[in-house]
Amino acid sequence: MSAPKGWTRDEMARLVALDIPDGAYVNLGVGIPELVAQFVPADREVIYHTENGLLGMGPAPAPGEEDPELINAGKKPVSAIPGAAYFHHGDSFAMIRGGHIDVCVLGAMQVSARGDLANWSTGANDASPAVGGAMDLVAGVKTIYIITQHTTKEGEPKIVGECTYPLTGQQVVDRIYTDLAVIDVTPAGLAVRQLAPGVSFAQVQERTGTALIALPALQHLEK
Repeated sequence: MSAPKGWTRDEMARLVALDIPDGAYVNLGVGIPELVAQFVPADREVIYHTENGLLGMGPAPAPGEEDPELINAGKKPVSAIPGAAYFHHGDSFAMIRGGHIDVCVLGAMQVSARGDLANWSTGANDASPAVGGAMDLVAGVKTIYIITQHTTKEGEPKIVGECTYPLTGQQVVDRIYTDLAVIDVTPAGLAVRQLAPGVSFAQVQERTGTALIALPALQHLEK
């Protein structure tokens, strides 16, 4: 059976961006989460925080205009918006641990049925070799959104009953955005709130390693 097409990475990022409220302080993880900044509606103000000491991170600079001393936590060149603030790495984590960041968008290797997150590994060659600041982020940030492909390259589910990779945090995830669906983590279980165009609930369930709940009014986003 061929896999459903689903959303592209840009479309996934746009869905996340639409759910970030005006005036939010936001931390974006490395990889797909970085795309979210491109799709925040023009009438909303979102202030981006990066763990290495910048509040007011702007978009990536034009080629040739990079400042080697102005990078994000993923070591990629960024810019700074007017009024941006620079501070010590320790102060940056004090902001995180103190609950001053509203939303964090992270990638994932696995998310469990209870909202446990695993986004690092000590063994795989293509995985992050250390947890970095993610443990602080999931413990201190008010809302955690996960954006990830629904399955691995080998077709294995990334949404599972129990995580088998080292945990980043327990019961920390609020919502999961994949190429196939948007899923809320609720006390009753994982509830599918939106399906990608042309994707059925049965197809999503077939590619998920734990039971899903179909909300009464699943929304279908037209491209």
